[in-house]
Amino acid sequence: MFDDAAAVTAEGLEALFPVLSRVGGAGESDQERVDQLAVLERVKSAVAAAQVRVTAAFVDSQERVAQAWRERARECSDAGDFDGWRAARARALAASFDDDGTGHNGRQPAAPRRSRRPSGMTGVAAQVALARHESPVRGAAHVRLALTLTRDLPHTLAALEAGELSEWRAQLVVHETASLTSEQRSLVDAEVVGPLSDTAGTAGRVGSLGDRELARRVRAVAYRVDAASVMARAVRAESERRVTIRPAPDTMAYVTALLPVAQAVAAHAALTAAADTARAAGDERGKGQVMADTFVTRITGQAAADAVLVEVQLVMTDRALLAGDATPAQLAGYGTVPAAWARTLLVGSGPGNAQGSDEAQVWLRRLYSHPATGTLVAMDSTRRTFDGGLRRYLLARDVGTCRTPWCDAPARHVDHVRDHAQGGPTTDTNGQGVCVRCNHTKQLPGFTAETLPTCQPGAPHAVRTTTPTGHTYTSHAPPLLPGQDRGAVSPGVARSIASTGRARSA
Repeated sequence: MFDDAAAVTAEGLEALFPVLSRVGGAGESDQERVDQLAVLERVKSAVAAAQVRVTAAFVDSQERVAQAWRERARECSDAGDFDGWRAARARALAASFDDDGTGHNGRQPAAPRRSRRPSGMTGVAAQVALARHESPVRGAAHVRLALTLTRDLPHTLAALEAGELSEWRAQLVVHETASLTSEQRSLVDAEVVGPLSDTAGTAGRVGSLGDRELARRVRAVAYRVDAASVMARAVRAESERRVTIRPAPDTMAYVTALLPVAQAVAAHAALTAAADTARAAGDERGKGQVMADTFVTRITGQAAADAVLVEVQLVMTDRALLAGDATPAQLAGYGTVPAAWARTLLVGSGPGNAQGSDEAQVWLRRLYSHPATGTLVAMDSTRRTFDGGLRRYLLARDVGTCRTPWCDAPARHVDHVRDHAQGGPTTDTNGQGVCVRCNHTKQLPGFTAETLPTCQPGAPHAVRTTTPTGHTYTSHAPPLLPGQDRGAVSPGVARSIASTGRARSA
């Protein structure tokens, strides 16, 4: 299919799709299907290895571009050209992968240093993420994986290319050696994985290891090679402690705290003791329920777990609110919730509250949506920044998530699509919600964005982003209320209601 002497182009790789689409057809035996699964798994690993090599080559090529801009910046500095120095420096940043803000370009720094910008927040990582249809965080992780495998872990890369290791298991090797130097990584790579030609040695075994066993072996050798890295890794891990939230099924959510082990054990022990005490006193709630309720009351300082004194933003149609319609609502910071659950939330007797409680305080803000598409109507502002009602409107339109394609991070910034400094107005059509990383990446030289004109009334708001390599990616505002029956919405009942309640029971 391919000429060994010729480079494999993107168009050539496209030729693989018709071949793969014929796999798994009728008339094959189960034995053949199992054989196909095994070979396809090896193909996945080989494709991952090819992506590693392409990514590393792209980073190296861009680094040469960045180095040329750095030299230009020095020339401008020597000549006293401040504007030229600043422009050249920005170009160098856009073309480099400065993973930690220290200039190490993906290599382990000698000492930890806190960066003022997110790790890997460069144009290179952003372009890799867009090309792979991943979030910017995942794009930076792919670049780190590629650089580490090609520079420090040749045996792991060879095993990935041969199908002995999956991409996930190659990532485990990279993760477990993250605190080592390049030389130490290579030692671990040689001992745990080894050359593929050594069929009687480690290469024959590493392909049969499970995730946990592979990580255990790599960790053990890494600890022996550099015991000091264990403490360095522990210090770094402690600095990354955090609390996160993510949705769970049935209008539940996970609040997760990543803590140093001593603090985590102490917190869990305190919740367990509180649950045992309550149960011993005759509390009819289950142990897990008591622990969860105690967790909420001790963090918020409220008397009961369901007496939530916070602002809850809820978006639902007027028919769902007032006429019993089943169109799901949207809860800010969570996602889609059933209409009946949302109505229950607003009247102040949340699910699971057996005794009932005081009625919630509710304020209604009217938002108007198109009857056919559900997109919100336009708003305008003469201010420099997006704030007040316009900010709430844009966050509601973008459902609170970053508008960069494939980035699911929360929208922390509401910013101009076309920069205000370039004459971009502060309007709903020129505004979008973006995360911190994507907002800063958008400012790098070579990145441009524009709002696309709508061809028909009510069409979703669309933004086209162009990267330094000339590739374009388009994002559309997501549907405000997924699951809404458009055919049942008449022009006279096209209004959506954003209900904001400071509820004593939620």
